[in-house]
Amino acid sequence: MLLASVAIGEAAQDVLVPDELRPWQVSGQENGERLVGQVLVWHDEMATAELADAERALARYRFEPLRHTRSSGLLSGHLWTYMRLENPSTQRREVQLEYVDHQLVNLDAYERRLHDDAQTRFQPLASLAMDAPFYERLVPHHRLVVPVVLEPGETRELLMQMRFPEKGFFFPSLRIWSPDNLRQAQLAELMLVAFLAGGLLLMALVSVTVGVATGERLFFAYSLYALTKIALWWTMAGFTHQFVLSENYHWSYISITGALVIATGLWFARHFLQSNRYTPKLDYLLQSMMWLAVVLVVAAMFQLQAMAVILITLLLFMYPLVCLGGVLRWLQGVKEAGVFALAWAFLVAGLVAQALRDLGYVEHNFVNYYWPAVGSYTEMVVILIAMGMSLNRLRTEKDAAEQRYLIQLENTKTELEALVLERTRELEKAKAAAEQEALTDVLTGADNRRSFFRKASQLLERSRHRSASFSILVFDLDHFKVINDTHGHKVGDQALRLFAKTVQIEIRDTDIFGRLGGEEFALLLPGSNDAAMQTAERLRQVVERLRVIAGEAEIRFTTSVGVAHYRGERNIEDLIYKADVALYDAKEAGRNCVHLAD
Repeated sequence: MLLASVAIGEAAQDVLVPDELRPWQVSGQENGERLVGQVLVWHDEMATAELADAERALARYRFEPLRHTRSSGLLSGHLWTYMRLENPSTQRREVQLEYVDHQLVNLDAYERRLHDDAQTRFQPLASLAMDAPFYERLVPHHRLVVPVVLEPGETRELLMQMRFPEKGFFFPSLRIWSPDNLRQAQLAELMLVAFLAGGLLLMALVSVTVGVATGERLFFAYSLYALTKIALWWTMAGFTHQFVLSENYHWSYISITGALVIATGLWFARHFLQSNRYTPKLDYLLQSMMWLAVVLVVAAMFQLQAMAVILITLLLFMYPLVCLGGVLRWLQGVKEAGVFALAWAFLVAGLVAQALRDLGYVEHNFVNYYWPAVGSYTEMVVILIAMGMSLNRLRTEKDAAEQRYLIQLENTKTELEALVLERTRELEKAKAAAEQEALTDVLTGADNRRSFFRKASQLLERSRHRSASFSILVFDLDHFKVINDTHGHKVGDQALRLFAKTVQIEIRDTDIFGRLGGEEFALLLPGSNDAAMQTAERLRQVVERLRVIAGEAEIRFTTSVGVAHYRGERNIEDLIYKADVALYDAKEAGRNCVHLAD
């Protein structure tokens, strides 16, 4: 056994230290070795112990050897560590002890020269705090670092107190560095985080550009998600404190940025997967997670650290639900949803690794420390690919539809030209029938998309020259897919015909009514804006009273309406887009209502 003298009150006592706790032999070339086997730990569960109490605990053998590099798990109270450093050389040497994680709030260090009769008590060496101004740190590092200078042949004892306001994850095994090696390691970390942040920023800018070009809000949601990730990883790594908020930093910023990433990520995922429409039960869980993220922000703002730690851990374990949503949409035939699920799996793997590391189930190392950030970056890259696939699919479907339409017109033209050689009278009848078919939706009798757009463009030109006003109403039958899936497409077709016939009865001859596709219809109303809103509400109420008989079942359905007033738009597509946005808002507001575009 080795002897160490520790002062208790005014009198010094001899303390027996286990043989395996030998002093660390300082070589001057330390490169981040972990002090496992060179550290004793003591858990102050009540968080009331001061230096003298720790000295007594050390004298009474309450410190235990630390034999692993894992986290302590989620603990309340404070953690004390004891270690010894020895300089066997004839040169003065400095080493720097680094706390390995980024979330420790306070670290107080005390030192004592072994066998130095002139100094019988541990003396303050450093008092470091996450929320203290960065320039007060003894070593300008993004994590808490304690410098120790040893004279030739000198041995020093060190006591360190690690503190959280309420609960936290402790990593008592510190890393020991020479000053030069620590600076090089810090530079490497800074370059890695800067590379990840730069890549995320580039993806955000590209996404904004595509969003502006296509008008798809999905790309703007992705951009916001990427920007919040930059803020999170820059903050979690400690570089926000070092370079941005050097004087007014607080641990709650980590929880706040984490909550914002979770909230924006879930918002983007719900939008990409259209979970509210295609997987509504799962969407309820995703919405619950978003509310938990809001509670996390509140807990962080009020500095409730224990609640913040518990909430963020719970949210991380719920993250695989988003992967499940991607798999379900993939099984429904959306290929890009499978790629999305794979992308989210990279993130989930990183977050699970972080949770296991924080809870102490796996050893802490550089790989699992930065795995969440790298996994998050990989997720964003793969998601960008999935969005490109989605955009390409929509463009391909649009081109194919246009091509089929052109082929159909060409075939009709060829047939008419062949028939004109035989019978002029039959040609005229066939031509009239073909023109009528080309302008009318066969199922509902309303104008088809082509006819509606032609008439709408003509109305827009007349309104522009005469400074006349008109409005467009876009209808969508609520939960129409449920009617088809439950009662069959035949009943669904009856509902569409009944809806179209009812609207045509209720409108004027000068109004233009057409079917845009599926269960979506549009109505152009010349006249005042107030009259258009009144008509929209009246039609909504009329549709609400409609019934379709399917066997013994009586089926009711409703419609959501988006309204846009003409404000000098250049083309009818821009006006329809505004009405579509209002229609989406009506859907989000609960359906069976009328919303006016901003």
